[in-house]
Amino acid sequence: MPRRRTLSDEQLLAMVLALIQAEGPDAATFAAVAKASGLSGSTLVQRFATKAAMLRAALLYACDRLDAETARLAGSVAKTPEGAVALLVGLSQDYGDNAAAYGEGLLVLREDFRDPVLRARGADWGTALTKAIARCFGSVSDPETIARLMLAQWQGSLTWWGFGADGPVAAYVETELKRFLTAVKP
Repeated sequence: MPRRRTLSDEQLLAMVLALIQAEGPDAATFAAVAKASGLSGSTLVQRFATKAAMLRAALLYACDRLDAETARLAGSVAKTPEGAVALLVGLSQDYGDNAAAYGEGLLVLREDFRDPVLRARGADWGTALTKAIARCFGSVSDPETIARLMLAQWQGSLTWWGFGADGPVAAYVETELKRFLTAVKP
């Protein structure tokens, strides 16, 4: 008879993800996860087989959470340009206000680009986010182009904040996206 799991898959994946976010993907070894979770290394091998599979599972868990948060925010903001700003500021909240931690988080992109399953999930999220932002610009002639430009501005503002780290990330992103709106208004 198999032993009862002491940690659900969701709890375990949340621990792996927290380790990845704190120390980068390379830190998510079976030994480190065993120490953090209290599970044995052999139990982790039984659940995931390889470190790559464990990393993928944790990052897919993160994708699920990001998809859900994106859908929640997209459904709650006004379908206006200001609503698009609110959506992206809301998505920026998880980055925290620590530029070094944000930099560690960028290492996850390397994993997303290396793994075709994660890369496809990222592309799907980008498509969904572009559509959500475009709905906020329904009155312009090419809302998808404006949405894509705004998303590029958002990602750029996160990067520039990381270099300067002057104040909270959400405030910086909001200021930069409002500047973008001023520049693109006819």
